[in-house]
Amino acid sequence: MTSNTRYETQLNESYRELAEYYGTAIVPTRVRKPQDKGLVERSVGFSTTWITAALRERKFFSFAEVRDAVAERLEFINTKSFQKRPGSRREAYISEEKEFMLPLPKHPYEPSVWKQQTVGNDYLISDGLNKYSVPFDLIGERVQIRLTKDLVEVYFKGSRMTSHKRLEKYSVQPVVKPEHMPSNHREYLSCNADEFKAWAETVGNSTEEVVKHFLTSGSIPEQGYKACVSLIKLGKRYGKKKLETACERVLAFSSTPSIRTITTLLKNSKESEKTVADSDNSNKYGITRGAAYWKKGGAGK
Repeated sequence: MTSNTRYETQLNESYRELAEYYGTAIVPTRVRKPQDKGLVERSVGFSTTWITAALRERKFFSFAEVRDAVAERLEFINTKSFQKRPGSRREAYISEEKEFMLPLPKHPYEPSVWKQQTVGNDYLISDGLNKYSVPFDLIGERVQIRLTKDLVEVYFKGSRMTSHKRLEKYSVQPVVKPEHMPSNHREYLSCNADEFKAWAETVGNSTEEVVKHFLTSGSIPEQGYKACVSLIKLGKRYGKKKLETACERVLAFSSTPSIRTITTLLKNSKESEKTVADSDNSNKYGITRGAAYWKKGGAGK
């Protein structure tokens, strides 16, 4: 029991799950009142005397031998006649209890461990060895985790949010389901060098050179993926033509182009265009005095 008050009883999650699996109702005694289940206590003492005590002098060399010896003593107890009433425990079971028994499930109960965790910003939870993803909208929430030998399940407010096949050995990479990721993270996950190169071909030769530099400047191509994604965003914002011009300009004075430099060139180009446009429109509504005005003697008026 995790709590047994006057008003409610809270069971340990693993114990409650075991009871539900076998269709058993758990009714605990009152706190410090074992006499509420005196019949159960007497049965435990009786079994201890007739099984454990009877075998205490014997030596066993395998668990199989222990199981066989216990089964033999149990059969003796079940068929031993009662002292104060007719019949035996087996006969009483068949006549009084058997009709109320439920069939056992096809598979034995698999023990589980429950734990609680707060989901971090990486939307991952841990089983103590490896990490597994949960839906990203659970970031900051406290979730319940059910662990079995082969399964990791995540619950939030009583509802199962996701499950993963549990890894047996340690893995550096977390187990992540794409549907758990935000849309921008999923886009980044699907990136690869061939796609970046194919996109650069649609822009121009200078952009191709810049993308090639990003993918080859690090130890592995993946180190340049972030820069390539940023370059694509610049292309969407300023247009492919302006991006190609900026890449051409940056390659003219540097063999190591960077996103920061390209962004600066694009911003300056935009501000320059704005300045030119303002200059063209500066006299649109101004006071203009041409040659005809002076011919009419406008200066003296």
